[in-house]
Amino acid sequence: MKKELNRFLADESAATAIEYGLIAAGIALAIITVINGMGSRLNTKFASISTSLK
Repeated sequence: MKKELNRFLADESAATAIEYGLIAAGIALAIITVINGMGSRLNTKFASISTSLK
């Protein structure tokens, strides 16, 4: 039983999966932030074009 517990505590595969998940979440957050900023600028640009066409 003690051997099983030591092997379980030494296993780091779950920690690696969690690290990869955190990295993926960080990248996704950066992409969402950039896309959101671009969307705001495009909305402003299209509104100005729409106003100038009227």
